[in-house]
Amino acid sequence: MIKNRITELLGVQYPIVQAPMGWIARSQLASAVSNAGGLGIIETSSGELDAVREEVKKMRQLTDKPFGVNIAQAYVRDADIVSFVVDQGVKFVTTSAGDPNRYCAELKAAGLTVFHVVPSLAAALKAIAAGVDGLVVEGAEGGGFKNARDVSSMVLLPLVCSKVDVPVIAAGGMVDGRTMAAAFALGAEGIQMGTRMVSAAESPVHQNWKDAIVEAKETDTVFLNRFGPGAALRALRTERTSRLERDPGENGVMSEFKNTQALYFGGDMEASIALSGQVAGRIDAVKPVAQIIKEIIEEFEATMAEMSGKYVRVGA
Repeated sequence: MIKNRITELLGVQYPIVQAPMGWIARSQLASAVSNAGGLGIIETSSGELDAVREEVKKMRQLTDKPFGVNIAQAYVRDADIVSFVVDQGVKFVTTSAGDPNRYCAELKAAGLTVFHVVPSLAAALKAIAAGVDGLVVEGAEGGGFKNARDVSSMVLLPLVCSKVDVPVIAAGGMVDGRTMAAAFALGAEGIQMGTRMVSAAESPVHQNWKDAIVEAKETDTVFLNRFGPGAALRALRTERTSRLERDPGENGVMSEFKNTQALYFGGDMEASIALSGQVAGRIDAVKPVAQIIKEIIEEFEATMAEMSGKYVRVGA
């Protein structure tokens, strides 16, 4: 068990959080993460709140461990989303894709622990001013929707950690024990993983997507829509996304998400956009979540011990 501010706030064994991917971050995957000692997160970005409510019920049947919910603000369709989240009885929520002031005070007044996802130092300081309990600091190498002015975790994480006192969860480039150790060296106290969890055995996505991640090289993602309209994003390289990289079209890439279900669960990799991070190039097998987390912790501890033995002078 790792003891730090993240594990104490979240009530988990390991400071490993699963990213809240739309349609994917539901009970099948999230319960596996929580049962393995991390923190599973249920998404709301799909907008399917009736389905999300049922997924929360399933979570309580599948695990007695803590889990959280994400509010992706840009995709909120219910004006009463805070009441919805509070009614689910969770104690931890991440907010993302929007102004941290929008929901933070109301969520904290209801007794929830609130972390906000940030892609820059300015966004981090704004979230701190809003009163969040912690931050998810997301580097541009991660998959999904991104700040068009992209900054890698190696630069962003130590910058933010040097300016704030709240606990930080590192996202973007996190995939194993060595990247976890690196994140801790840069000031984080936890990691969040998306692409690694998309490729997990318990992930509900089609096997074609998992196979595409396993087969990908480190150069097989594209950064799309830098100049809008809509959000920038990182995705797996396919014929479709390679075309969009060169020419996003008059309507931008957001219109390409109309057939997500055909890709996510039908396995047609050209039907839409497969959001994935650069760590796809480091994933070489589909593994159960419990094995993934076990291997991460073992490698993290071995890496920290190795570094200490090589570079720390005992008693100096």
